[in-house]
Amino acid sequence: MSAASHSDSVGGGGRATGGPDERRERGLKKMSEVYGFNLPDLQGDPFFEVTVDHLFGDVWTREGLSMRDRRLLLLGAITAQGNAEIAEIQVGAALRNGELDAEQLREIAVFLAHYVGWPSGTKLDGVIRKVLSKNKND
Repeated sequence: MSAASHSDSVGGGGRATGGPDERRERGLKKMSEVYGFNLPDLQGDPFFEVTVDHLFGDVWTREGLSMRDRRLLLLGAITAQGNAEIAEIQVGAALRNGELDAEQLREIAVFLAHYVGWPSGTKLDGVIRKVLSKNKND
């Protein structure tokens, strides 16, 4: 396999194209898909614009990784950082989108606890239990 075709197959050449309006629309759509709820377009807010246009309009829409792959990587990263608030959003979205089920989420917590530390894994397990309980009661 040539370097170019390998790069394309794993997402190296998968940069999205389009003008600023298309990029914003693509970013808002992907951001809503990732978070599981719609967010307003906060035009004029530089941090929000970079987040929507670059992170969600370019990075999350690249080829090479599925949404589930990205979610798994994100759960690992935010668990390592101890960010329970974002983990709760991501666990809920993964369930709603059908990317991960309850059993898989519990296994992720067990697995990550061994790599990012027991306290962080325990925190993720608590988040998963909270989200599953909330979904069961809804």
